[in-house]
Amino acid sequence: MKIAFVGKGGSGKTTLSSLFIRHLAAAGRPVVAIDADINQHLGAALGLDEPEAAALPAMGDRLPLIKDYLRGSNPRIASAETMIKTTPPGEGSRLLRVCEENPVYDACARPVELDGGAVRLMVTGPFTDADLGVACYHSKTGAVELCLNHLVDGRDEYVVVDMTAGSDSFASGMFTRFDMTFLVAEPTRKGISVYRQYKEYARDFGVELKVVGNKVHGQEDLDFLRAEAGDDLLVTVGHSDWVRSMEKGRPPRFELLEEANRRALHRLREAVDATYEVRDWERYTRQMVHFHLKNAQSWGNERTGVDLAAQVDPSFVLGESVAAPA
Repeated sequence: MKIAFVGKGGSGKTTLSSLFIRHLAAAGRPVVAIDADINQHLGAALGLDEPEAAALPAMGDRLPLIKDYLRGSNPRIASAETMIKTTPPGEGSRLLRVCEENPVYDACARPVELDGGAVRLMVTGPFTDADLGVACYHSKTGAVELCLNHLVDGRDEYVVVDMTAGSDSFASGMFTRFDMTFLVAEPTRKGISVYRQYKEYARDFGVELKVVGNKVHGQEDLDFLRAEAGDDLLVTVGHSDWVRSMEKGRPPRFELLEEANRRALHRLREAVDATYEVRDWERYTRQMVHFHLKNAQSWGNERTGVDLAAQVDPSFVLGESVAAPA
């Protein structure tokens, strides 16, 4: 199951995504965690110290390797150089599974030990001084989008992505790549404005969107979120001494997380798991192709010098039936 955590900057989406990752790991579930935010803090939220987090390999720096592996023997893709972030898989493409070993994970993923087990962590890489004025951050998140386009995940397998803040996700088709999108909203006008914008943009694409209220300190905050988000409000999270200790670099055992917050995380997992029964791989593939054709026409054809529409395999539908079990 593919899960995105989004929200305005400072809403607590990285903290909540890290708690959800810990919750899944404690339940013994296989997890691939991806930090796709321009501010790379997920590693630290999962307990890495500063040097360890800084040493994580950047997916953006390994894009040629990723493209070359995913291309496989697909005859519609002339070379890895002609692949762009939206290139869809087809017959002959290599697909990724959550529970497997492959060159992409070897190059980009690192194990992070948590209570109950380890998760794979991948990061886009930070926006550096060398990028200023010459690069768009979405050139880095393109590696994530390409991997999600080639990922086949099954029941009780989880890919959790800490997304870039605000509505920047809509600069590409990546916002349609998830079974569930959790929008973390504070009980403020600014917090709820991001929710409204996200819901409006996602309205025509069947995006499953739920609001997680954060920093909720009383009935007034709860009433505000209920009035603004309605049935989209799934759970709320308040003050946590456990999180405060974690942010100081001294997290207690995860089993000591407050009971109310443990229940909230369990509710998130229930909501995610429920989407498995209504998965629509044909729509997923169709949306992938839609955004690929838009990007090809807008800039991709000119940049690569080829007609990228020819990369689309009209008979191919991504899904668990096309990938051998790990």
